[in-house]
Amino acid sequence: QVQLVESGGGLVQAGGSLRLSCTASLSMFSSLAMGWYRQAPGNQREWVASITSGGNANYRDSVKGRFTISRDDAKKTVYLQMNSLKPEDTAVYYCNGGLYAPAFSSWGQGTQVTVAS
Repeated sequence: QVQLVESGGGLVQAGGSLRLSCTASLSMFSSLAMGWYRQAPGNQREWVASITSGGNANYRDSVKGRFTISRDDAKKTVYLQMNSLKPEDTAVYYCNGGLYAPAFSSWGQGTQVTVAS
């Protein structure tokens, strides 16, 4: 069973930055697309960004130009650098495999991001 461990969340003022990390217990990590998702209170979980095994990144429109996804295959870790944060970015952030939809049915505990106005 895949294990996903997210970290790096916190409370930040609007305009601030955070860097999220997700480590995955996947032997084939380097061959997988990996993505970040988020769930705000009362909302469904939504896709935020993803990165292919070759390093090509995709973003939802609302975070383009502010968020950057990257990966370190040696560490089996995917990152999400979040700049110019807005209150509407407040959510629990999760990682999972896949390009635009989660590849695994199991999720990690997520990491809370709270952006104060």
